[in-house]
Amino acid sequence: MRLRFEGWIAGIGTGSGVRLVVGHWVRSPFGAFGDVMIERVDGERLLLAPTREVADFIAATYTFEEMRIGPVRVRVDGAAWTVTAPSLELRFATGGRGIPGRLLRAVPGPLANRPAFSALADLPARLMPGVRTRGRSGTGRREWYGARDLLPIVRARAVFEGVELGPLAPVEPPVRFGFGSVPRKPAAVRVTTTVGLDGEPPA
Repeated sequence: MRLRFEGWIAGIGTGSGVRLVVGHWVRSPFGAFGDVMIERVDGERLLLAPTREVADFIAATYTFEEMRIGPVRVRVDGAAWTVTAPSLELRFATGGRGIPGRLLRAVPGPLANRPAFSALADLPARLMPGVRTRGRSGTGRREWYGARDLLPIVRARAVFEGVELGPLAPVEPPVRFGFGSVPRKPAAVRVTTTVGLDGEPPA
């Protein structure tokens, strides 16, 4: 059985060393929703999810030391993103699309959504430290990421648990929620994520 999620993943590093990964899913088996994964400086991993159902599914696919359930709202107004979640206020802005983004947009949607294409794209993706487009995570589940666009993140301001996290910075070290990380340079990536619940190999 395969489940498909369509939306955006934004990876952000901060001057404090805290790294954040925002999921903005416009279509999924759970409807439209947002989630945030946070890795603290000491390596503790935290999930902010809107419902217990969503949290349980994500936690069965990725690894966290703590989960918090509460409203997660992601609003996109042009280049401006606003994210509110339990204990978190995040605002960031994307910049102009570069060559990688233009190349990804040129890939036909039906092709980019196929797990076999994600497997092929895994080789060039590995040129970016920590980045993978396929792998196994959680309880033996397989995942495939089909990237459709990429926008650089040019500024960000995050307050978590009442503390300013500092200026925008590289996502370093790579986050460790699953089999791969987001790009080191902060970016928002449009993706189709396919999750194989039975660990089946790529078609």
